[in-house]
Amino acid sequence: MNTSPQNAARESYHHGDLRAQLLEATRQLVEEKGPDQFSVSEACRRAGVSTAAPYKHFKDKEEMLHHIAHAGMERQRQQMLDELALCEAGTLDRIVAMGRVYIRFALAEPGVFRLMFGLSEDHADHCDLVQLGDDTFCVVQSEVAKCHGRSEVIESDVNEAFLLWSFVHGLSFLLIDGKLKEAKVPFDMEITLLDIARRVVGPSGSEN
Repeated sequence: MNTSPQNAARESYHHGDLRAQLLEATRQLVEEKGPDQFSVSEACRRAGVSTAAPYKHFKDKEEMLHHIAHAGMERQRQQMLDELALCEAGTLDRIVAMGRVYIRFALAEPGVFRLMFGLSEDHADHCDLVQLGDDTFCVVQSEVAKCHGRSEVIESDVNEAFLLWSFVHGLSFLLIDGKLKEAKVPFDMEITLLDIARRVVGPSGSEN
């Protein structure tokens, strides 16, 4: 067998590419059919590999889905941080921005969004997902504290952050499930998010 450095490099690249192809196929299927309808064999067909190929990189179906959920949570968090960077510190604009990103992600990737919260229910098996979620929630708490002119988070900040998260989480599911269309409720996301920010956090920044 030829084990030259060149062949080893090609083999390493091939394996990395295969893993990425399988994960992308998994993500696409989760979006198209939902997490519950995902099958490894269909992901293999989509990626153009044998049904044995995934098991060189993943223990089972659950591990493949776990990677998709983990990557989704990281994307959502980074999108939130990118949006915050565009807003003035200590203002309600930053609270609105976080809600906007949360809902926008749910609308763009509803299958992954459902998967993220479905898997993280089992803390024992998916503690890294829980930790990622907690880290993102800490960002919300910190932004609430800054709106109140504090650098340290206190209990009331945590409570307000929870109210904000509960609202956008519920609204996200209402939107991706099409419930607002069924109810024919007039809805402007920006106006609604600002209204909630004012009610929960109160005036801050330029609104003082």
